[in-house]
Amino acid sequence: MKLSIIIVNYNVKYFLEQCLCSVRAATRGMEAEVLVVDNHSADGSVEYLRPRFPEVTFIENKDNPGFAKANNQAIWISSGEYVLLLNPDTVIGEESMRSLCFFMDEHPEAGGIGVKMLDGHGAFLAESKRSFPSPWVSFCKIFGLSKLFPSSPLFARYSLPYLNKEKQHRVEVLAGAFMFLRREALDKVGLLDESFFMYGEDIDLSYRIVQGGYVNYYIPERILHYKGESTKHGDIKYVKAFYGAMLIFYRKYYPHSGWLMSLLIRLAVLLKASLSAVAGMLGLKRKPRTKHRRLLVLCREEEFEKVKAACVRRMPDLEYVNLWNLDEERVMDAICRRNQMKRFTDLAFCYPDVRFEQMLLLMDKMVDKKINYHIVINGELIIDN
Repeated sequence: MKLSIIIVNYNVKYFLEQCLCSVRAATRGMEAEVLVVDNHSADGSVEYLRPRFPEVTFIENKDNPGFAKANNQAIWISSGEYVLLLNPDTVIGEESMRSLCFFMDEHPEAGGIGVKMLDGHGAFLAESKRSFPSPWVSFCKIFGLSKLFPSSPLFARYSLPYLNKEKQHRVEVLAGAFMFLRREALDKVGLLDESFFMYGEDIDLSYRIVQGGYVNYYIPERILHYKGESTKHGDIKYVKAFYGAMLIFYRKYYPHSGWLMSLLIRLAVLLKASLSAVAGMLGLKRKPRTKHRRLLVLCREEEFEKVKAACVRRMPDLEYVNLWNLDEERVMDAICRRNQMKRFTDLAFCYPDVRFEQMLLLMDKMVDKKINYHIVINGELIIDN
């Protein structure tokens, strides 16, 4: 077996459905297996998805043991030469798995690969490439020095903004949303540390892979990561959980500075909570979506009416719906006409008329926080982003 893809799910069945559609396309013709570990979801995930994806192995837990333990369950029974740990709120391109397997084959020193992650508006996610959060690196991040001096290798090491995101780099930390790993490296350094319930386990494993003599790489292979759909970012519970995980990391690898990091982390949580409260009082929370939504559908003409009806059902506030007829114009022509497309608030890509690779490229080239991107599969809008 060349590749094992492992996805941990908790109450996000529609995101997982979309993810599995892209995984199916990316592994077609490959020697690959897909395992989904369901952490006792209450939304009927397994019952809904099992008949739709009979090729997937579903593992149902009777409780929620956490991200690390659930991944380890699947790693133990998987058999791929390479292992991909993938979040359910992601979409990958058709050529991504072959490309990354080939890279691993050609680079025996590589222990893991991270990729270029885009959010739901096409914006680059900074956690795609990171350094180890040493006490100094963490201090710069917590107190904003990394944002003040984004071009400085001294102050901005956490997310490495001075490294060109369009080029390949050696990096230290892989993001847990997408960790493409060499099984040989896992056999040598061990699996995910189960003392991390959620967050931090990716940093810990990345650290051990490098300590084991391997190299972690960042490759500018695009994926979509909605970020925060399977875990709510910005929420104070998330902040506490994330920094709590960081505290476990520091106690494990920096025991002599544990008291200092504990103090910094407590200050960080207090600061984040205060800023969140002030933002709420001043009305700085996310603005409500515009009442007049204008949707552009990219599909073939014969599919348009079906897709339009599906979108109207899910988005009743649509002002009007237009067709980008793929029988007459190529998908990539849209990049050349981005000024015209700015008058739309929403873009819907119809799969398989538009390949996942094309969707990701278009989103990457047309980053706009005012545009909501959607993926329609088999004539149905699974998620209203």
